[in-house]
Amino acid sequence: MRKNLWSAAGAVLLGVALWGLAQGQGEARQATPRAVVPRGDLAPDEKSTIDIFRRSNPSVVYITTLDKVVNLWTMNVTAAPRGTGSGFVWDELGHVVTNYHVVAGATAAKVRLGDQRSFDARLVGVSPEHDLAVLQIQVPERRPQPLPLGSSHDLLVGQRVLAIGNPFGLDHTLTTGVISALDRSLEGEDGATIHHLIQTDAAINPGNSGGPLLDSAGHLIGVNTAIYSPSGASAGIGFAVPADTVNRVVPELIAHGRFRRPTLGVSANERLNVLATRQLGVQGVLVLEVERGSPAARAGLRGSRLARDGSLVPGDVIQSIDGQAVDSPAAMDKLLDGHKSGDRVRLRIWREGQVLTLETTVSVRD
Repeated sequence: MRKNLWSAAGAVLLGVALWGLAQGQGEARQATPRAVVPRGDLAPDEKSTIDIFRRSNPSVVYITTLDKVVNLWTMNVTAAPRGTGSGFVWDELGHVVTNYHVVAGATAAKVRLGDQRSFDARLVGVSPEHDLAVLQIQVPERRPQPLPLGSSHDLLVGQRVLAIGNPFGLDHTLTTGVISALDRSLEGEDGATIHHLIQTDAAINPGNSGGPLLDSAGHLIGVNTAIYSPSGASAGIGFAVPADTVNRVVPELIAHGRFRRPTLGVSANERLNVLATRQLGVQGVLVLEVERGSPAARAGLRGSRLARDGSLVPGDVIQSIDGQAVDSPAAMDKLLDGHKSGDRVRLRIWREGQVLTLETTVSVRD
């Protein structure tokens, strides 16, 4: 009797299991992909972003820097990869703009275009103080077009921006954001301070360096140069050299191989300036020497001199340039950096207790 009871229970359980299996197989056989909902039209800002990327991307390049490595056993010299970065086509002569720190210390560089063609590059010029460098490639046919150049003096915080580059070696990557601040200063890798930088929250990572920062019209407004992040990856704060600076420096690099800094032709010293102006009770830049034949000499500026007892007899103190106050030699250099040779400037100077106004023109230091 008990044996028959267990047999009956087993048969019931087996039947339930087989029924469930059959049901599952039936459901599996009946499963079909879900219906796709049509996306519809893209939003206007999406269309704009896509269009800018498609137009600009062919002008953005991937840069690989190389080092020469010598085999101590065979004395054979080979080229080994050193680093990577981004850049963009500047003109139809094959000039490519990138960051100085991308090419610094390298013995050679290769430039890969958007269509994957690769060319050996020649270093044309560098400006460490602006973190800019110019390379040149010889492209026999199908030359990429230069990016349209915009201006940076009229930028506003909150404007939408787009960054194109090759972060972590992932070529032709687009990120977007806004301008989060203007006129920032940042110390470069070689210790030089870079001025007038654009700050953005568009993601900029290693490899983006040297790539273009574009406005919502697709115009070049900056060159991505650095990120502020303890980890080295994007943390929402990136910086770019403004287009007005680029448009002033790059022609100098192409023509002369270096940036000839705008100058008045005076010498000053940061530490001595603090002590002297404090003692005089004025703010400004104490002129120590005036170069012969310089703009300062033509304007009649006077340098400092040593008295017979060895004490310093202060010369003129430059207090402002075109109405903008300067309180240190660094501040004066930063202000002059926005000028070009031949620009006329008005100087407000302090001389022996009197305030004078002089005019002169800016020259460049050869």
